[in-house]
Amino acid sequence: MPLNITEKLIKSHLVEGEMVTGKEIGLIIDQTLTQDATGTMVMLELEAMGVERAQTEASAQYVDHNIIQVDNKNADDHLFLQSATRRFGLYYSRPGNGVSHPVHMQRLAKPGKTLLGSDSHTCANGCMGMLAMGAGGMDVALAIAGEPIYIKMPKVWGIKLTGKLPDWVSAKDVILELLRRHDVKGGVGKVIEYYGPGLDQLSAMDRHVIANMGAELGATGTVFPSDEEIRRFLKEQGREEDWVELTADIDASYDIEEEINLSKLEPLIAKPSSPGNVVPVSEVAGTPIYQSYIGSSANPGYRDFAVAAEIVKGKTVANGISFDINPTSRQMLTDLVKESHIASLLQAGARLHQAGCNGCIGMGQAPATGRNSLRTTPRNFPGRSGTQEDSVYLCSPETAAVSALKGEITDPRTLKIPYPKSKEPENPTVDTSLLDEPLPYEEAKKVELHKGPNIASIPPMDALPDELDLPVLLKMDDNISTDEILAGGARVLPYRSNLPEISKFAFEIIDKTYYTRGMDSVTTGGHAIVGGFNYGQGSSREHAALAPRFLGLRVALAKDFARIHWQNLVNFGVLPLTFVNEEDYDQIEQGDILQLNDLRKKVQQSSKFTINVKGKNVSIQVSHALSQRQVDVILQGGLINLVKERLKKVSSIEK
Repeated sequence: MPLNITEKLIKSHLVEGEMVTGKEIGLIIDQTLTQDATGTMVMLELEAMGVERAQTEASAQYVDHNIIQVDNKNADDHLFLQSATRRFGLYYSRPGNGVSHPVHMQRLAKPGKTLLGSDSHTCANGCMGMLAMGAGGMDVALAIAGEPIYIKMPKVWGIKLTGKLPDWVSAKDVILELLRRHDVKGGVGKVIEYYGPGLDQLSAMDRHVIANMGAELGATGTVFPSDEEIRRFLKEQGREEDWVELTADIDASYDIEEEINLSKLEPLIAKPSSPGNVVPVSEVAGTPIYQSYIGSSANPGYRDFAVAAEIVKGKTVANGISFDINPTSRQMLTDLVKESHIASLLQAGARLHQAGCNGCIGMGQAPATGRNSLRTTPRNFPGRSGTQEDSVYLCSPETAAVSALKGEITDPRTLKIPYPKSKEPENPTVDTSLLDEPLPYEEAKKVELHKGPNIASIPPMDALPDELDLPVLLKMDDNISTDEILAGGARVLPYRSNLPEISKFAFEIIDKTYYTRGMDSVTTGGHAIVGGFNYGQGSSREHAALAPRFLGLRVALAKDFARIHWQNLVNFGVLPLTFVNEEDYDQIEQGDILQLNDLRKKVQQSSKFTINVKGKNVSIQVSHALSQRQVDVILQGGLINLVKERLKKVSSIEK
């Protein structure tokens, strides 16, 4: 039977289950990616599970999120991560080397492979003909240990690209068009696969831009073919031997089919505060801005900065504008310097920042209160920028640069200059000096983990009780993001290796009293939360599940869940339930007590059961989507407990 690229990748890595849409499958993982905001917990999990050495073809730890060193915390954790990578046999990308996704693409990504990362934008490397997916840290730790990743078999959404991008329209506008059509839930349960003649003019980095923001659609992954363009890219990176051709069979079909005519696209922009709130730039033209920001993993390519540099060359940004330039890899920054593009940007009034995630995750470059920030980043969830009352718009580098000159949101087509065609360097820089290779095993065994004072081990977590009376501490609306559950930014992320401390920030954007009430619930059996549609969208950070669990969360009841957060809840023993009848959402109020009786038996015997609301004479039917494997995880109180139990049995048999 003819196969599309996604089906070929899944079939070649399938170790459990059948390729039937919606059924659980197990896939072996070739490569993993961790970053420092999530990687410290992954390394602690490897230690807790007793893992000796990475079993993947390549695993890399990047330091790109927490590179601001206002005190010892981040610096200490960098030392811990460096020691852990040496101990467990991982690559280590040092601070300043760049953002994980473009650096991985340059140095390690290989067509035909699977990649699992503890960052939701890991899907960006699908541009290389890989099945690249974001996941929680625990799933990535298990993949490093050689275990499969378990997902629901996705539908494959084929998007045929035709035509040619007009001047002043670029790859960012392609993915914004898809978000305009389908909003932030459009890709849930799907892998997006691009094909068609329109691909011919999209560079590998253009494809990265599009694949990166597949996460904003809620997609499991995004896949592009490995064609001559990917071969060209790998050759430039000195890795042509890693190229293999990977395309869909001639008669391959897709579960869903759609077409985007690139010729008909116009500059687009996502208004606050959702990546799905997309309109034409012309519709909001004239809106004053305070900041224009270029960079991040969503626009990481040389051309994204070079085009902006050519637009502002010989000009000066408008008075009062913070024009922030956020380079994404050290080797690409070197080329921008060589070609004088950085000089053009600086002379126009730009502020140059170090290569890393920085403002995208709220680590610096936060905008002023009540002012509009225009960014090429992938997300504009409330408070993500580092300013709680923020107003962030998402756009292309062309729109960001032209708007910086005008001091207001501007349709770039109105700038009276020829569209600058950026030319890539003939011999781009290849720099591996800040990417440390894994140590040989015998040498690695001698490495001691370096733990600073801010690193705390994961506390033990109990199994699922049979009887629970759970107060509903929070009732929330639709599209609650992990940034709202547990914020990023310079205040919070330095505590990512210290669960008791980072838990103090849980849900603070929604309700500042949650931490105190959660701690109180721990002594009385825990609590529940209630959410609407798409609960837990956004970042893959497992702390958004782990911190509430630490504070006594036992059940999350929602209309539906975002994929990665749902899996993270399961991994840490929080039971994720959905309403069978959505109107029952209105029957529950914050402060109600949910009664769950004979729970362990009910979870095992059926995917549907009834819970009662104490004192209200209200019964609500709920369901779970757990596989038998996940039921075992929930009953044990989380994946760590399950793995520990399994290792005990293995040890007992060996003795």
